[in-house]
Amino acid sequence: MTTRIPTASRRIPHVLFASAFIGAIGMVLPHASFAVYAIAQYGEPKYPPDFRHFDYVNPDAPRGGTLVLANPNRLTSFDKFNPFTLRGNPAPGLGFMFESLTTGSLDEMSTAYGLLADDIRVADDGLSTTFHINPKARFSNGDPVTADDVKFSFETLKSPKAAPQYAVYFGQIARAVVVDPLTIRFEFKQRTREMPLLAGGIPVFSRKWGMKPDGTRIDFDQIAFQKPIGSGPYLIERYDNGRTITYKRNPEYWGNQLPVRVGTYNFERIDYKLYSDGVARLEAFKAGEYDVLVENVARNWVRRDIGKRFDSGELIKREFPHHNGSGMQGFFMNVRRPIFQDVRVRQALDLALDFEWLNRQLFFSQYKRTDSFFVNTDLQARGKPSDGELALLSPLRSQLDPSVFGEMVQQPRTAPPPDSLRANLIKARQLLADAGWTYRDGALRNAKGEPFVFEILDDTGGGASMEPVAAAFARNLQKLGIACNFRTVDYALIQKRLDAFDFDMTSVRMPDVQVPGTEQVSRFGSKSADEQGSDNLSGVKSPAVDKILQAVVSAETREQLVDATHALDRVLMHGYYVVPHWYSATHRVAYRNTLGFPSTLPLYYTAEDWITSTWWFKPAAK
Repeated sequence: MTTRIPTASRRIPHVLFASAFIGAIGMVLPHASFAVYAIAQYGEPKYPPDFRHFDYVNPDAPRGGTLVLANPNRLTSFDKFNPFTLRGNPAPGLGFMFESLTTGSLDEMSTAYGLLADDIRVADDGLSTTFHINPKARFSNGDPVTADDVKFSFETLKSPKAAPQYAVYFGQIARAVVVDPLTIRFEFKQRTREMPLLAGGIPVFSRKWGMKPDGTRIDFDQIAFQKPIGSGPYLIERYDNGRTITYKRNPEYWGNQLPVRVGTYNFERIDYKLYSDGVARLEAFKAGEYDVLVENVARNWVRRDIGKRFDSGELIKREFPHHNGSGMQGFFMNVRRPIFQDVRVRQALDLALDFEWLNRQLFFSQYKRTDSFFVNTDLQARGKPSDGELALLSPLRSQLDPSVFGEMVQQPRTAPPPDSLRANLIKARQLLADAGWTYRDGALRNAKGEPFVFEILDDTGGGASMEPVAAAFARNLQKLGIACNFRTVDYALIQKRLDAFDFDMTSVRMPDVQVPGTEQVSRFGSKSADEQGSDNLSGVKSPAVDKILQAVVSAETREQLVDATHALDRVLMHGYYVVPHWYSATHRVAYRNTLGFPSTLPLYYTAEDWITSTWWFKPAAK
């Protein structure tokens, strides 16, 4: 299964956006313009101005040692050090090298604290935010971080030379104005709660990155193995053949004493080894070739993550709870394809997936069914629309299916009594007939006599193959006369095909967000549907959805945000753009017993980011 991180975040290092950008955080704007150390969406930041460190770190964590990791995603090789462009595959870990003006905490949904910036000033009217850069901030080449660098980074990322999603994410930022060498003001096209946070989350790099000795510049989209000049805690020490890379902690890192950095990035080096497939990756861990395995395959966790090193206690298995929204994982349909343009067809395909059988037979009953784009959060729509939702939906009634105004979509069940796969397939057959598809001459055919045939596209790496799931799904579809073919291709090729929308159906996990915002426009906005490389894989193109997205982005209160997100969830789920899969509320992690981690867990976090940013090696016993 391909983890479809949105194009920008797929290319942008994790460190820049933890709880601050990909989460599309908004904020409550001050009643008057004044400088602050942090900005929060609702109420006040958790940590006071004089805080020493975040609660979920160990401020006394020892530093040193080399953490060895495997592929953090399905990538099996890399061909560039520029994570901000569309073409090519960036090396893992590049996020260690870049920082932004602000950073989030992992125990708050919607607060951003100063990182490169040492104070933040939001204008009275909310139409601009001014950041003052910490005079101690330095790039890896020793140069000070300046307002000109911030402006250059912003304008480069919004240009056609960067991945197209940046233009969407930063589209409402009208311009960046250099006030003085250490002060920059971002001016916005409209006032929304997330704009100051989006501005604070812009990744910053030196204007000298890509500069040749003669003073000419390499085009940004042509930067490949020119090492980034960022301000982050690590530098690239060495790499080999697009399969391994080592980061070394910058001995001159400027931010060691910042409260947001105390207790973080404790490893002297971080190595990545990229394995060609999931089997090789798992066996390498069991053989001791790397230190931590984040297990995303339930079958492996139960049946394969075992052996003498686990028995001896050298390797430890543990499940860590989290409070993340679980995002949407499923078979995404490309409605640009004619066979998927009728919602009745899409609903029929949803009825053919037997989750209960899959969970019992393949997943050892470790999962719950995904039934929302915002599952595991209070943003998930339930029951009938509330008054707040109706205030948004009713003016759009003529553009929406009447079912949107009824009960929220419930995913089909097959657990008797009274549910069964047979009953679901009978309902699916009727929906298909209503859409003009009938069974004749050995296949389901449309009025032109064309058979219903489509392909599920998946990648080959990572060990979480969708083939067993697709095979079970295809067997059920075959009973309806539908031919479903499963095809695997290399990770790099699948990314190219997804960027070009060259697929029928694909298995994807859209990452979760705690506070929806601009990233939803990228995923479901009409403009993104026509923009190759965008995150709107399904091709959702609805004026009604666009209106609701605007309500999400412009929500002034938490209540307004919840209502708008509920309405969005309701419309999308009734659109049946995805055959939803499953989710878990824990991170499954196997690790070497020489590693330590803080006793207080964060609330909203990915396992990989938490490990690299807060774990450490235990001192050797004397």
